[in-house]
Amino acid sequence: MSAEDVYNRISVLRAERGVSRKDLAAALGVHYQTIGYLERGQYSPSLFLALRIAEYFEVPVEVVFSLRPFPRLGSEVK
Repeated sequence: MSAEDVYNRISVLRAERGVSRKDLAAALGVHYQTIGYLERGQYSPSLFLALRIAEYFEVPVEVVFSLRPFPRLGSEVK
């Protein structure tokens, strides 16, 4: 982990909505491999792309991206 790591929930959001990497990439105007790089944390999106991804999924950008790892599903404190 480096000081500039950005975590995301893109794959979770895609799975919830049944959206393929290729479909998301086409909607955003990027190559489908870019989506894979984003999901694996190998590439941090520009602010513009991050906002477009959040807009695509109709959620606030902080639901998609974080500077800290997201808690594992089912591990949220009740």
